[in-house]
Amino acid sequence: MLTKEEQRISKTISYALRHKPEEFELLLDDEGYTDLAEFIEKMNRKAELGLTIELVHSLLERSDKTRWEITQQRIRAVYGHSIEKKVVKQAVTPPKYLYHGTAHRFVERILTDGLIPKERQYVHLSQDKETAIMVGERRDTSPIIFKVRALEASQSGVEFYQELEGIWLSQAIAPHYLIIEE
Repeated sequence: MLTKEEQRISKTISYALRHKPEEFELLLDDEGYTDLAEFIEKMNRKAELGLTIELVHSLLERSDKTRWEITQQRIRAVYGHSIEKKVVKQAVTPPKYLYHGTAHRFVERILTDGLIPKERQYVHLSQDKETAIMVGERRDTSPIIFKVRALEASQSGVEFYQELEGIWLSQAIAPHYLIIEE
């Protein structure tokens, strides 16, 4: 369990990685990662958090909400707080539409192959367009938003899981269930 101060630090880290990396002079790669040591240096300079590598790892291990992840000395935001851990084990009926934000460079592949989990266990979808835009902006300043005909896909056998923080997870979604939002 985190103290109030540690929760504040955790939320500041999440805010920087998710919403305002430019405010903290963070450069995120195509997967949303940034170098951990550089991240700590910039966060300490901009937000005076007193971060160390040990503190960041400790916050991550002790928090009941996984707001970020560290892989090979790189850090990135995790949307929906511990998405892979909090999946409701039973498939549920999704709303008529869900949304997915992505970079322009992935559109052609998505229109051909559909939405696929790639290195993740599930496709990650947003309940609202605004969240999809925010997620897409991590990889493109003007992301493409796919409107997913989720209910129709569900009725055809695609399983959906509602994450506890408003994010939805699904199996792969064929391209004919996708509409590019204008």
